[in-house]
Amino acid sequence: MSFEDKIALVTGASRGIGAAIANSLGSFGATVVGTATSSDGAKKISERFKNLNIKGEGHILNVSDSDSVENIIASIKAKYEAPSILINNAGITKDNILLRMKDEEWLDVMDTNLNAIYRLSKACLRGMTKARWGRIITIGSVVASTGNPGQTNYSATKAGVLGFTKSLARELGPRNITVNCISPGFIDTDMTKNLPEATREELLTSVPLGRFGSPEEVAEVVSFLAGDTGAYITGENIHVNGGMYMP
Repeated sequence: MSFEDKIALVTGASRGIGAAIANSLGSFGATVVGTATSSDGAKKISERFKNLNIKGEGHILNVSDSDSVENIIASIKAKYEAPSILINNAGITKDNILLRMKDEEWLDVMDTNLNAIYRLSKACLRGMTKARWGRIITIGSVVASTGNPGQTNYSATKAGVLGFTKSLARELGPRNITVNCISPGFIDTDMTKNLPEATREELLTSVPLGRFGSPEEVAEVVSFLAGDTGAYITGENIHVNGGMYMP
């Protein structure tokens, strides 16, 4: 695969799955703009890219703010060209049982995990449509299909992503723009590494492969879909979960 002439925007690229995706696309030659919520995070992305000989840089982005989204797209266009690959990875959790969930816990998760997908996808469409080539890939979650107690807000956003993906794929197919979703299961990130060992072992009992996935394994699927290798795949949700959920 080669992405030498492609500009990729990867949200939430400072660590975990987002960092692995940005690194993977960059290793295949893409110019990558990775986003973080702070200047320190953006700086670390730029430094990581430099150390890995990846073209591109880190940027601050508040995905829940329309002006911030418009500003980063304008900045990318001014320095490079319009992004032709969009990876919607940024997301948050604010877990609570519904009986005790506060309005802000519901609304903040909804705005960051679902409304932001609308903002970013729409902002990138004009450039993709003009080029008659584009890839929009959103990182969902297995809980969109299985549900999870204490995560009605998070699960609802990830389920919303599935409907959004399928509908937008039908709209954009005639313009040679594919839209897909990837739903990871238990991935070995900072969040899961900090779990007590007994909890980790219990979680693994639901995974036939008997291990957590790596961020790089998710990133490989993203790169496959982003390249010509995935050109005839659109409107799909691909599970990367070691077999813990088999639709």
